[in-house]
Amino acid sequence: MVQGRPSTDEYAPYYGKYIDLVPGDDILAALQQQLDAMLALLGGLSESQGDQRYAPDKWSIKEVVGHIIDVERIFAYRALRIGRNDATPLAGFEHDDYVAVAQFGRRTVADLAVEYALVRRSNVELLRHFDDAAWMRRGTASGNPVTVRALAYMMAGHDLHHRQLLQSRYL
Repeated sequence: MVQGRPSTDEYAPYYGKYIDLVPGDDILAALQQQLDAMLALLGGLSESQGDQRYAPDKWSIKEVVGHIIDVERIFAYRALRIGRNDATPLAGFEHDDYVAVAQFGRRTVADLAVEYALVRRSNVELLRHFDDAAWMRRGTASGNPVTVRALAYMMAGHDLHHRQLLQSRYL
């Protein structure tokens, strides 16, 4: 696996705020550690906490977790396409629209934790088996250049960003 952090030419500037949150140079280890941290956080929540919002117009904890899962799936899909040398530009997505129709509030915290763990484990396995060339492949997503390596860091940084918000604003 290509070690090291992505350079700023491997992703759109917007994603720097996520990538900068990720400690170290071993992205697979970071993704695995996050799995354990998220499961610990979710395992300590009651169902009523899962429905909690820190403001009336904000997502509930369940919706935040569902959003993390959705975005991780999209980043992984992009990594798969680019890693397999598919040069087709990949469309963007509107995360608010996804959450609005997903009905995450109807699910249990435990159910979302199971899905999160399955998605994360699957994505770690996908990334683990890319060779050096795949890690450095460039594609286009949402109209911007991106590498597989940057997508892996974006996954981790997005997760960490939202977990920090959960801990600071919700819990």
